[in-house]
Amino acid sequence: MQKLKGFRDFFPEEMAERTHVFDAMRRVAKRYGFVEYDGPPLESLELYRKKSGDEIVAQLYTFKDKGGRDVALRPEMTPTLARMVATRANSLQKPIRWFSIPQLFRYERNQRGRLREHFQLNVDIIGAREVEADAELLAIGLDVQRELGLTKEDVVARVNDRRIVSGALGLLEVSEESIAATYTAIDKFRKVPDETFTELLSDAGVSDDAIEEIRKLCAGSVSVFEWFAPRLDDVDEPTRKAVADLETYLARMTEAGFEDFVEVDFSIVRGLAYYTGIVFELYDRKGKERAICGGGRYDDLVQSLGGPDLSALGFGMGDVVLSLMLRDRGLMPKAPPRSDVVVIPVGAELAVIARLITTELRRAGKRAETPYSPAGVGKDLKATGQRGIPYAVIVGPEEWAAHEVNLKDLRTGKQSRVAIDALAAEIKT
Repeated sequence: MQKLKGFRDFFPEEMAERTHVFDAMRRVAKRYGFVEYDGPPLESLELYRKKSGDEIVAQLYTFKDKGGRDVALRPEMTPTLARMVATRANSLQKPIRWFSIPQLFRYERNQRGRLREHFQLNVDIIGAREVEADAELLAIGLDVQRELGLTKEDVVARVNDRRIVSGALGLLEVSEESIAATYTAIDKFRKVPDETFTELLSDAGVSDDAIEEIRKLCAGSVSVFEWFAPRLDDVDEPTRKAVADLETYLARMTEAGFEDFVEVDFSIVRGLAYYTGIVFELYDRKGKERAICGGGRYDDLVQSLGGPDLSALGFGMGDVVLSLMLRDRGLMPKAPPRSDVVVIPVGAELAVIARLITTELRRAGKRAETPYSPAGVGKDLKATGQRGIPYAVIVGPEEWAAHEVNLKDLRTGKQSRVAIDALAAEIKT
C-alpha cells in the first residue's frame, strides 16, 4: 500500500525536524503573549463558502457525512477562528491573541513547496485597530525565522496596504468594473513576464498611462511615499490614513530591529478579497521558494460570519516551504538519540536490578532504557553506541553489592564508578 499523493509520512527523522520547527513557532508566539487554541479538522462546507465563495469548493476535500450534511476538511484556519470568536465574542477579553498549528488540506496540483496537506502556524489578533498590532504581527513572523537561524540575507518581508492600492487606482481613474482584474494583474507582477503584465492590465481596460504608473509602483522605481506626496490632497481620508499608517508601521519595525528585513512592495495585494489594510508576505531572498508566509488585516471577516464588528489581523506560515529552506541551508538539526542512557546488566540475574535502575532514572527525568533480552555487555555496548546514545550504565555484581554502578560516556570512552544515589545527576543531558 502506498500513501496518497501529496501527503507525507513522518518517520522519526522527519518527525524530529517537524518538532524542531513547531517548537520554535511555539516559543516565539508565547514570548509575544499569545495562547494556543485548536478547532475541528472537519467543518461545514458553508463556512468556507461564506468566506471565499463557491469557487473554493473545487479546492477542498468535501463530502456528505452520514447525516447528509455537506462538510469539508479544513483548508485554512481563519474561518474556524472567526466562527469560534463569534460564539464567545462578548465574554472574550480583547484584544484576543491566539495561535495554532493545525494540519490543513487542499486538493490541488502537487509542486515544490505545495502539497495536499501541510501544517501551518496561524497567529491572529482580534479586537485591535492600532497599527502597532500590525507591526507586532509581522515581528512575530520574522522572529520565527530568526529563531530557526534564518537572517536578513535569507528572508525578506514585502509589505503593502490594500487601501493604498485602492487609492492609487482611484487617482489613476481605473474603473470599478476593472478593479478586480487589475488587482489580479498587480498580484502577478513578479510572477509573469512584463509583456504579460501589460496585457493583463490592458485587457482589464486600464489606460496606457495608468499601466505605466502601476508598473513604476510595482517595480519600486518610485516609492509609495514619493508617488503619493504630491497627490495627498487629491485622495480620500482612508488613503491618507493608510499612507500615514504605513510610515508608522515601518517605524515600529525599525524599533523592533527588523528594518533590514522589510521592503514596501506595491505588488503585494494578497489574493483573498477579505483583506482590508496592511498586508505582507515573507519570501526567500534567493527566490528559490514560493512565499513562506502571508497575512494582514481583515477587519470585516468576523462580522461576515455572523459575529460582531471586530477588527482582526493574522497570518499563516506553512511548514513545507520553511522546512525546504532550512534543509537547503543546513539548518535542520539531526534527530536526537532516542535515549540518554542504556542500563546494561552483567548477566541475566541482574536484569531485574537493571530494570529497577531504569525506572528510577526515568522518574528523575532521564530518557532511559534497558535491553529486553540482554545479549552480553560487549554486544549491548556496541548496539548502544551505534544508536548514538551517549551513556551506558553497567550493572555488575561487585558494584551492585556496594550500591554503585559503572557509568560510561560513550562519546569519550571515559568510565567511572558512581553511587546509585548520584547516578541521575552524573548523566548530563
